[in-house]
Amino acid sequence: MEKVLKSMIKQICQAKEEPNGIIEELIETLRRHSETKRYMFVFDDVWKIDFWEVIKHALPVKNKRARIIITTRNTTIANHVKDTPYDHVQELKAWSLELAWKLFCKRAFRFEFEGCCPQELVELSCKIVSKCQGLPLAIAAVAGLLSKKEKTQLEWQKVLDNLNYEFNRNPQLSSVPKILSFSYHDLPYHLKSCILYFGIFPEDYLVLDNKLCRLWIAEDFIVKSRTDDKTLEQVAEEYLSELIHRNLVSFEIEYGVDRMCRVHDLIRDIILTRVGELCYCQIVDENKLRFKGKSRRLSIYGTTKGVLNVVGDDSKIRSIFLFNIDELTESFIVNVFEKFKLLKVLEFEGAPLDRLPKEIGNLFNLKYLNLGCTTVKMVPKSIGKLRNLQTLNLFQSSVQELPTEIKKLQNLRHLEVEPTTDLADYSLDVDRGVVIDKGIGSLEELQTLMSVRAYPSTVDLVKELQRLKKLKYLGIYQLTAEIGKTLGVSISKMKQLEELILRAINEVDIIDLKCISSPPCFLRYLQLCCRLQQMPDWISKLQNLQGLDLHFSKFTNEPFQYIKDLPNLVYVGMHQTYDGEELHFEEGSFKKLKQLILRQLGGLKVMKIDRGALPLLEKLELDSFPLMKEMPSDIQHLTNLKSLNIFRMPREFVDGLNPNREDGSISHYWKIQHVPFIRYW
Repeated sequence: MEKVLKSMIKQICQAKEEPNGIIEELIETLRRHSETKRYMFVFDDVWKIDFWEVIKHALPVKNKRARIIITTRNTTIANHVKDTPYDHVQELKAWSLELAWKLFCKRAFRFEFEGCCPQELVELSCKIVSKCQGLPLAIAAVAGLLSKKEKTQLEWQKVLDNLNYEFNRNPQLSSVPKILSFSYHDLPYHLKSCILYFGIFPEDYLVLDNKLCRLWIAEDFIVKSRTDDKTLEQVAEEYLSELIHRNLVSFEIEYGVDRMCRVHDLIRDIILTRVGELCYCQIVDENKLRFKGKSRRLSIYGTTKGVLNVVGDDSKIRSIFLFNIDELTESFIVNVFEKFKLLKVLEFEGAPLDRLPKEIGNLFNLKYLNLGCTTVKMVPKSIGKLRNLQTLNLFQSSVQELPTEIKKLQNLRHLEVEPTTDLADYSLDVDRGVVIDKGIGSLEELQTLMSVRAYPSTVDLVKELQRLKKLKYLGIYQLTAEIGKTLGVSISKMKQLEELILRAINEVDIIDLKCISSPPCFLRYLQLCCRLQQMPDWISKLQNLQGLDLHFSKFTNEPFQYIKDLPNLVYVGMHQTYDGEELHFEEGSFKKLKQLILRQLGGLKVMKIDRGALPLLEKLELDSFPLMKEMPSDIQHLTNLKSLNIFRMPREFVDGLNPNREDGSISHYWKIQHVPFIRYW
């Protein structure tokens, strides 16, 4: 800080000699010289919160002619610097393809073609721009390099094929990873292990935030003090949020609550360099070792054939990950269990696995087991030996029943089981959920229970659920009207619940949820797939609700009056929810909603959207309104709309949106021409 203050004094006071004095004296000198002057200070790339705590005392706040600009990669610092309501934080997003293309052409063709890309290079140029993923620093650097290359397809293909190599070796581009690497080196030690975890996943891989946090916990990355009341999951979420605030991790939101996380390709290259240097993870890609040395983690891409021979006798391995595997034999699995007996993590999601060998029970240290999206049909009884298991994921597998031994897993925190179904099939006729045995309530550490079959069942489900005081995520399928009445009372007592899914046994029986007198106040996502006589009043009290799915409700009264003022609602999905003829989005309603999906509203004829309604809506899907003849003109009021999906709408509706109608009739395309992306199906 002393160096910065002295530099400022030299510039403001035009001092010829190096200023002297302690920090307090330097601050006083700066304040005295800047009190009556009109000035603008720019502090670029600030990394420490302490910086502002010192510098603000040197800058008189009463000088209304002063302007101060601070740039930082850390959102936490930006928010900390905001001292008054007049201070503005401008968050910079990745550039759109349109802006990225303009910058690329301006730099790549600045000496020729009048700044325009020749037709024969358009396809390659688009791929290069896409590779930069909206990062202006990378776009400008690559375009600058290409401006000095021959404008031939062969030359540009070489650059595209070797772009990652060029960033590290070419003097014109090497500054980009160096600048970005500062973000990694500035991380505290506990976050470095977490960001390096993204090096395990393939390029452009999206990983769910909950999954990432559970993996970090299994790896013992997450540490909390003994006096801290937070769960390990909450601390892990704070770690992830810190990486997001530092702009090292980006994410996409699904259903209003799920963050699908990834890192930029250039950040990933920096991560992989550190992964190799630290022997953090060994990656075997198509039977070839990416790094030398022994590691605690093994990530396998493409094939498992010959992998064990390539890896050798590496007894240090504690975690194994499989991605895009072509074949997975039982002998390979058994050999893995025999060879690496101290395994803590097995990430087999999407692997071609149909049987889990009983030898799984020998992995006493196993904390995380993911068999989601496999064809595994049965969980062996030996699962009961895994007393340290924290996460068991069987989502979209073929498992329909769990062994009684599951209740021996006293450290189990997350249990996700749902037989394979077509996720796009909303029908309640699909047999979903898994049968549980008596005693599931003894798993007192359980935070996630997805998805339990309520009927038929020999277990008093409500009684078992009442014992699970730490539940945050609960899914119950095959719900009957009778069970629904008693279940509502139990749900009212689940004070920690954040996500709740209830699916009825059919589309006819009316489920009465009015008995939920006091809904869980922390509920962030709610899915109700059942016939409802009317919208439960308590839904309007869910101040923390971010995502809402309503299927098969078949209301006759418009449901929006109950949810339009929810302050944090960003996602709404409706399927056969409303049988009325008109939907009305009133002025000022749904102030934070970003995604709206409306499907199979059989009676809907008119949709009204007041000016000022849905001000932040970005994605809209309209699917199967057989009685709606034309696009409502009010859609013009959705000025923030970026994506419009139109599926299975009447021919008259779709034809009316054709900008060049052949029959000469009036086109309604003007209503939606402000939307950048429109898809028909």
